[in-house]
Amino acid sequence: MKAIVQDEYGPPHTLSLGEVPIPAPGAGDVLIRVHAAGVDYGVWHVMTGLPLVGRLGFGLRRPRNRVPGMDVAGVVESVGADVTAFRPGDEVYGQATGAYAQFALARPGKLARKPANLSFTEAAAVPVSGVTALRAVGQVTAGEKVLVIGAGGGVGSFATQLAVAGGAHVTAVCSTAKAGLVRSLGAQAVIDYTREPLTGTYDLIIDIAGIRPLPLLRGLLTERGRLAIVGGEGGGRWFGGISRLLAARLITPFTRQRLDAQIALTRTADLDALRDLIEAGTVRPAVGRTYSLAEASAAVGDLAAGNAPGKLVITVG
Repeated sequence: MKAIVQDEYGPPHTLSLGEVPIPAPGAGDVLIRVHAAGVDYGVWHVMTGLPLVGRLGFGLRRPRNRVPGMDVAGVVESVGADVTAFRPGDEVYGQATGAYAQFALARPGKLARKPANLSFTEAAAVPVSGVTALRAVGQVTAGEKVLVIGAGGGVGSFATQLAVAGGAHVTAVCSTAKAGLVRSLGAQAVIDYTREPLTGTYDLIIDIAGIRPLPLLRGLLTERGRLAIVGGEGGGRWFGGISRLLAARLITPFTRQRLDAQIALTRTADLDALRDLIEAGTVRPAVGRTYSLAEASAAVGDLAAGNAPGKLVITVG
């Protein structure tokens, strides 16, 4: 089968189109014929092997999994002997191993039935970003003030919609080029970080892939406000944004503010919840740009450069 392969850590050009065997499902696996796969920062971290501490999981000298990609949407090709939740022909979406290929393996607990009103391309934009946003927003109440930093990306576009759906007043932080998108998603106010500083006081701040120091963010929170940190850049080659996540966890017991680092794991229950919201018309994926499988390296490069609004998707089928 055709697949994107990587045999060394490095920039996007280390990703190339090649031929690899179709993976054989084990007893507890689902083999998916991939139609589309999403692009997220997890792929970038595995591609570069950064921060270096991440190589304890990615692989010390080279990527443990030659084929990258997690977000997936496609059709079940076959299932292992122990799988009862899915059968061949089911249209599914979720998280897989090696999604940048014509076929990929997934565990049943990380898959769900694809939303009926989405194409495969749209569905591939949902899993990792949608689940992460769902956990970051949590339960908001009508009238709460929410600040979404990085609102124009994959996670941010979902977080904005989920907070608006909960009745919150949402202020979106993004670049000039993405302001139109976040307004279309329901944000009542927009801060263009290239032109103006962060101001105001908020009940919830969702900081996505940010580098802003904790004291600055805490100063924008109410006395009992909540900060949800999603990913993060900076911090050096060894630990990257992990140091800021750890600092938030250490500070939380000593303040009335709740500082939380979001590490969302894709699960069927969350995918089901997102499907219900999508089929009801409450939430929709914001697909910013699509790429062919052969253009995967360009897709990851554009993600890292912040060149495209919304979620980037690789079409395979």
